[in-house]
Amino acid sequence: MNFEQAYEKLLGHEKGYSNHPADKGGPTNWGVTQKVARANGYQGDMRDFPQALAHAIYRKDYWTPCQADALPAGVRYDVFDGAVNSGVGQSVRWLQRAAGAEADGAVGPATLRAVNALPGAVLAARFNGHRLMFMAGLSNWDSFSEGWAKRIATNLLGVS
Repeated sequence: MNFEQAYEKLLGHEKGYSNHPADKGGPTNWGVTQKVARANGYQGDMRDFPQALAHAIYRKDYWTPCQADALPAGVRYDVFDGAVNSGVGQSVRWLQRAAGAEADGAVGPATLRAVNALPGAVLAARFNGHRLMFMAGLSNWDSFSEGWAKRIATNLLGVS
């Protein structure tokens, strides 16, 4: 899966504007929080946040820092999706734990060796297990558990 495919799949989860009171990200559009939008120069109302800017932010702030292009195909989207939901460092730590590498939150040569040493299905299952355990421990799990669990399940099943 390349970035464009991953982005299209991600938009299946991150649709339009939301401002749920239990969402610590606050006003969000296309899955981009107001804080991230502001850090990328957008000063307008989040209801009007352009999808084209979301596309650029996803590549620059999530796909590239995860080194998604260097990851095994079977876990590439999972790591990207996890980074969007919980931050790049957290998603990379799940990947590193899944592969038995040092969980420092940065993809380097040791991480790449570890992830490439495992069968893709094993790595993806372990990654998503770590992700689900983390998310189930969040204070807003009760508000978002159904959506988060379905999102992780679709990743495990390899569907959109």
